[in-house]
Amino acid sequence: MLKANAKRAQYFLTHLSPKRIANSGRLIAGFQYSRFRKQPSQWALPISLAIEPTTACNLGCPECPSGLKKFTRPTGNTQIETVEKVLHEIGDTLQYLTYYFQGEPFIHSKLIDMVALASDRGIYTATSTNGHFMGEKLADQIVKSGLNELIISLDGTTQEVYEQYRIHGKLNKVLDSTREIVDAKRRAGSIFPLIYFQFLVVRPNEHQIEDVKKLAAKMGVDGVKFKTAQVYEFENGNELIPTIDRYSRYEQGADGRWSIKNSLENQCWKMWQSCVMTWDGRVVPCCFDKDATHEMGNLSHQSFRDIWWGESYQAFRSALLRSRQEIDICKNCSEGTKVWA
Repeated sequence: MLKANAKRAQYFLTHLSPKRIANSGRLIAGFQYSRFRKQPSQWALPISLAIEPTTACNLGCPECPSGLKKFTRPTGNTQIETVEKVLHEIGDTLQYLTYYFQGEPFIHSKLIDMVALASDRGIYTATSTNGHFMGEKLADQIVKSGLNELIISLDGTTQEVYEQYRIHGKLNKVLDSTREIVDAKRRAGSIFPLIYFQFLVVRPNEHQIEDVKKLAAKMGVDGVKFKTAQVYEFENGNELIPTIDRYSRYEQGADGRWSIKNSLENQCWKMWQSCVMTWDGRVVPCCFDKDATHEMGNLSHQSFRDIWWGESYQAFRSALLRSRQEIDICKNCSEGTKVWA
């Protein structure tokens, strides 16, 4: 994991430009000034962006809108022209781009092309997958595209445990896909993409935490990221909440009721340094707005800059600085409770 982090840091350092350095400086200054004044001052463009390739997914995970097929917004695939538009506007200052929000990214037939668009601009690219769509041919294309980071969801080291959360998933398929991408990197002599297993810790799989570390090392994966699970109904407890406190977003009070550990201070770095673009061009403030209920604007008829510095975004930042606990998407936020190891 330390070697992977060093490779990651080296990429960022070697792709820093005067524009990116200046933008980052203005971003940090604006955020700190906003915290001090309790009023939003946005002086720079985001350094991080998430783009949603699709909302479609082949699995049925119980706490995921894509898996449950219970979106309040339509399902679809992003247009590559929209990605080109965004990168034309902010590609010179953007440093990190995640091709993931909801859905399974590799269902999108143009994902590799979208990755290459960002990689050609020196932007660090990442995506997260359930690992059911990567054969040998696609693995070679992934490496060639310049993808820097590939997160593969592996929430169990046996099929019996894995399928308790990854409903309809096949563990052997995920492991075969992992071998394909490891072999593709070796054939190309490439250090990228860095490959991580993401282990969403829930009660049914928490006993396999050490097992997944051993499996990752055996398969030549660069590391394991342990992620705390979001559950929608947690106040009265939930069978998915792990018993190991370190891996839980929630804690039980003296009255027996459960609450989020996050203290929800009236500030959020994400509102200054990043945002999310849905498949249909909507810009939303963060990845907890899964149903895009807080739409800041739409790139189908607005420029990114107009949205980023627009009245809706500034009003949202102002509300957050005033009383974050009153914002619905903040109430299950994991910032400050993540366990990335």
